[in-house]
Amino acid sequence: MSEESTAGRERARRWRMVLGGAAEESLGKAAGRDGAMDGALAALYDGGDGGEGTADRRSAGLGSSAPKVARWLGDIREYFPSTVVQVMQADAIDRLDLTRLLLEPEMLAAVEPDVHLVGTLLSLNRVMPAAAKETARQVVRTVVEQLERRIEKKTRAAVTGALNRAARISRPKHADIDWDRTILANLKHYQAEHRTVIPERLVGYGRRTTSVQRDVVLCVDQSGSMAASVVFSGVFAAVLASMRSLRTSLVVFDTAVVDLTEQLSDPVEVLFGTQLGGGTDINRAIAYSQQLITRPRDSIFVLISDLYEGGVRDEMLRRVAEMTAAGVQVVVLLALSDEGAPAYDHENAAALAALGVPAFACTPDAFPDLMAAAIERRDLLAFAERLADQQAH
Repeated sequence: MSEESTAGRERARRWRMVLGGAAEESLGKAAGRDGAMDGALAALYDGGDGGEGTADRRSAGLGSSAPKVARWLGDIREYFPSTVVQVMQADAIDRLDLTRLLLEPEMLAAVEPDVHLVGTLLSLNRVMPAAAKETARQVVRTVVEQLERRIEKKTRAAVTGALNRAARISRPKHADIDWDRTILANLKHYQAEHRTVIPERLVGYGRRTTSVQRDVVLCVDQSGSMAASVVFSGVFAAVLASMRSLRTSLVVFDTAVVDLTEQLSDPVEVLFGTQLGGGTDINRAIAYSQQLITRPRDSIFVLISDLYEGGVRDEMLRRVAEMTAAGVQVVVLLALSDEGAPAYDHENAAALAALGVPAFACTPDAFPDLMAAAIERRDLLAFAERLADQQAH
């Protein structure tokens, strides 16, 4: 068979897989592994775009049986890479209304664990039967462990480095002099004839201490649109809480406020302590968080919210102004996730910016650097602009 003929067959095969069963008459029936992949895709995507018949066709694809859906989930994990599986799972939950089936252990055991699935499970936490809860915890723990491996090392390095830099003093005792940085800071005073540097300014570190150097309060909106941010925030809070140089608090809110600080030793417990969905009262959450801040100039307050306020807006802004005036480093994140540009309340974001508090989205990979910038009291507006440039390119 010629090379041209082989290439033509491959093109036809690919078009058949893209177009699905509608192309069967002209391009033939998919067979073997292609047939299995085509069947898995058809069960999810060949239901049409609406109308009464849509539900019938979809039902014919996957049905309402958890074992049947579990087999389908196993098939897609076999035939597609995990990134594609995660998209198909999310589409199945949305298009086929499979949320109810996630309450059954057999189906939970078949899913590909990811952040979005964890968000869905957390939203079902209050209605989940006991038989499914342990399996759900295993799914959540798998994702938490993956996230911890991704973020812990970088977070510790960034925070520790920032604390050390923030502790530098300009009139150190001899034992506290950082000679490398002192030499760099005084190179312009190099004396060629003596082959030495005459230091006019000494750079040093404060004495090593095991005491708490910064208080960090993470205040996280747990309304339904913030699911991925809640998951990442819970894991980051647990990592920060494990560092003795920080005193970390985690507050989650909708129209009520829940302090999960005591559970930070186990991020899985933290996540199951959240309750995704409901309204939003940012003002009430900030009011509670203010009570946790006893050392304003050594405190960092991180509000993670899309800023759709259901409480008293003017009070919310007044409280933020009070904190910044007292010396608290205030950070407002519209999202903490990999999901790209979020929907948010532009009016409230602009009002915060007028107070000198920029509101912006942050990826989990950039969050350790953001914490370092906040610890060192760097310009967060400049940080947000650099982050936006990086994400644009």
